[in-house]
Amino acid sequence: MAYFAGLDVSVKETSICLVDDAGKIVREARVVSEPEALLQVLTNTVYRFKRIGLEAGPLSQWLYSVLAEAGLPVICVETRHMRAMLKARINKTDRNDARGIAQMMRVGLYRPVHVKTLRSQKLRALLTHRKLLQSKAIAIENDLRASLRNFGLKVGMVGTVKFEARIRELVENLADLAVLVEPLLIVRRVLREQLGILHRRVLAVVRDDDVCRRLMTIPGVGPVVALTYRVTVDVPARFRNSKAVGAVFGLTPAKYQSGENDRTGAISRCGDEMMRMMLYEAAQSMLVRAAKWSWLKAWAMKIARHRGMKKAIVALARRLAVIMHRIWVDGTDFRWTREVAAA
Repeated sequence: MAYFAGLDVSVKETSICLVDDAGKIVREARVVSEPEALLQVLTNTVYRFKRIGLEAGPLSQWLYSVLAEAGLPVICVETRHMRAMLKARINKTDRNDARGIAQMMRVGLYRPVHVKTLRSQKLRALLTHRKLLQSKAIAIENDLRASLRNFGLKVGMVGTVKFEARIRELVENLADLAVLVEPLLIVRRVLREQLGILHRRVLAVVRDDDVCRRLMTIPGVGPVVALTYRVTVDVPARFRNSKAVGAVFGLTPAKYQSGENDRTGAISRCGDEMMRMMLYEAAQSMLVRAAKWSWLKAWAMKIARHRGMKKAIVALARRLAVIMHRIWVDGTDFRWTREVAAA
């Protein structure tokens, strides 16, 4: 007899439900969210599991890796799909969620998600920490600009390097304001120093990665964009064709059709938000800043003339995702002209 298991994982405890192939509950348990406790229940020789499901979450990558190494048929399920399936239950409890996940595994009503490799998880943490420090430093700079503007002190157009000197120049003769801005300037300086350390780490990783260097042959694609794409896709073979990458990153239009209603909306914005933002920035950089022309830029500018710049940037971001995947799979560089691309 085949058995199926559902795990509802929280930070402290995990609810486990085991069902047989007829849907009958054979065991329920509640253990701490540690691999040893889960393996003690799931490695029981009485049960031969066909599928074990858990929802994608903060602890899912860690637990998935441990259960997979133990030889268990574990599946990580997409969060939105699982939420829609479990919403049919009236009472929302961890016990009921585990029961619902187990039944989903039994009948096959689930959508698996890719669990990234350990190296990609570490590089993703590097990119996330870099982005966090960058956002906090920008927030402090914007707050200083807004605060001083109330007193008629305008910072104006100034770069990152000369920002602190400009602030000190404005409050030089205002001792009471100088005392207030000094702590923020110190914090900003430390953030910028540590941001530089993380950014140099990103550059070092990209320098030693052949895939990232090939991706950077595309105009507008820099080290951060290339590494973010490398980490997000992780395994290019998981996409059957390159065109599917745009939809996974939420860059394809959302569709609603019911009866006589048939609407095509804006992009779905599903998937990885950081990757979508990076692709948008790369597309914007190609259209606005890139001096050298290519067939790809000419294609996007044609869309901009007919549909507007914003839609052209989104369309270019979607096509960049497709081209980057194809470059990765083929092991080639970006082709600047259509003649070379056709050849």
